[in-house]
Amino acid sequence: MHEKSHSAFALERDALTGLAGPDHAQMRIADWEDAAQRAGRIAPIHAMMLGLRRFETVNLAYGEHAGDSALVEVARRIMEFAKEELDREWFVARMGGGNFLLAANDPCSRERWQWLAEALADSVARPIPNRHGDGIMRLWPRIALLRGMPGEGPGTMFDRLAETLGRAQRQSGRRILWADGELSPVGRSAAQLEADLLGALDRGEIEILYQPQYSIAGDRLVGAEALARWQHPELGRIGAGALFAIAERADHVAQLSRHIAGRALAGAVGWPDDLRLSLNVTAADLTSQSFPNEIAAAVVAAGFTPDLLTLEITEQALLFDLERSAEALGKLVDLGIRIALDDFGAGFCNFRYLKLLPLHYLKLDRVMVDEIEEDPRDLVVFRAIIAMAKALSLKVIAEGIENEGQRELIGREGCDFYQGFLRAQPMSATDFLELASAGRGK
Repeated sequence: MHEKSHSAFALERDALTGLAGPDHAQMRIADWEDAAQRAGRIAPIHAMMLGLRRFETVNLAYGEHAGDSALVEVARRIMEFAKEELDREWFVARMGGGNFLLAANDPCSRERWQWLAEALADSVARPIPNRHGDGIMRLWPRIALLRGMPGEGPGTMFDRLAETLGRAQRQSGRRILWADGELSPVGRSAAQLEADLLGALDRGEIEILYQPQYSIAGDRLVGAEALARWQHPELGRIGAGALFAIAERADHVAQLSRHIAGRALAGAVGWPDDLRLSLNVTAADLTSQSFPNEIAAAVVAAGFTPDLLTLEITEQALLFDLERSAEALGKLVDLGIRIALDDFGAGFCNFRYLKLLPLHYLKLDRVMVDEIEEDPRDLVVFRAIIAMAKALSLKVIAEGIENEGQRELIGREGCDFYQGFLRAQPMSATDFLELASAGRGK
């Protein structure tokens, strides 16, 4: 379950990142404990507090505006990570300064919680472009972990996490510490995970799910976004972000991308009518000279119609060589493939992308629609993006639509397509085909 859906949502949120604040965090955990107590059980609460080691040096080196931008990007990465990796109730909060909290009401194993912390630390440590000047910023996260103890309140949890995080930040050799004083579990090494991934690829264990997409006009099913998941036998579900991070360490990103594209295309060949398939593209894909030819070959091998394929790219994938990316995407557009700029509004949108890239769609991150019903400023920003997209002849897709009010509002403002839990969660190829065959209805 995602973060929204609780009365605590009405509490004051962090002005910089839009995340929950400390009061919100305390209320959410207290509610989890109260609900568990009424049910006669113990709440399986897991929490991690992430701190940015020596963050003050970022402000000194690049200025406070750059530091604030870096905090916004860290908040976005934590949210995206949680959406990818967590199934049950969870939330993300900013606890002050460069400290963030991720908490889940989830009975996961101790080893999995530590692995999630390692994967999150890797995500946060990736380079961040300095939007207020030259250069790339690098942050060095430290993380404190705990599993809630019976009868322990949120205040005690936060104190234990803060004390443990302080110790982690004073140590140079370790970035993950448990707050209970026990040794960290002996987890799977990076080499083991890489070997596990290669085996999973060989055995076809990387699952492809399809997130249905709908048109605003007529509320018709128009296609789906393909999402990769790996159900690891010991660590549980591993989402696409962490999956590609493992592949990158093993130097198998290209192999993983080809595998996902091939399976997703093959699963979509039997779709009725003109339903579209969307595939996500990584930075490694865009920087590979062979990428356009490989996508074209995958489309031909699957027998898929290129006019029905959309490639979704994120700003993160465009950081290193925008001109080469534009050239590669242009070759694919010549084949009839369409291009979407994904997660628009979540990071630091560089409007140069809109000028140089052969785009057909802007895909708005869920943060752009979360509060448009309640916050007039959010609605003004949404309207401005729609107006800009229309002026550039771009269609707009909204992610994270969860209620009829949101759907009706984005429709009135001129949005073209949407996806979200209002209509459907990600589903298997079989389930999606059944949905599509049932008249492309709701």
